[in-house]
Amino acid sequence: MKFIAHKGNVTGSDPTQENKIEYIKHAVTQGHGVEFDVRSFNDKLYLGHDEPQEELPLELLRLPDCFVHAKDIDAFEKLLKLNCNVFWHQTDKVTITNKGFIWCYPGIFVQSNLAVWLDLQDIPLPNEVNNIYGICGDYYHETNF
Repeated sequence: MKFIAHKGNVTGSDPTQENKIEYIKHAVTQGHGVEFDVRSFNDKLYLGHDEPQEELPLELLRLPDCFVHAKDIDAFEKLLKLNCNVFWHQTDKVTITNKGFIWCYPGIFVQSNLAVWLDLQDIPLPNEVNNIYGICGDYYHETNF
């Protein structure tokens, strides 16, 4: 099972660093997968949850265990053409990435070796965590992995 650093977070949420190039790369150097937000602005792709931050370097899309959360439909279409592991959703209980991974909403725990559970809120994970691809969260709990 893999830990996937939500917006690059490994030791807790850090809004000043989230979705930034070096922060994301640092999580990968620690052996984690990453999930980060990408949006389109002026026909270019940028990292950022609510607004464009840094222009997206395409090498980030090739990182191992990388999940790209498109924040708007234009970004989603552009990212599909780049053949990265991308998804888009709003309040869906699950969504499927274009690579076939099941991205679960917090509190939804699909049992599948392609499922990624979110550990982002005060919703406890099930006691039995096995046979899933990974857990995406802001804090790496060594005991879970």
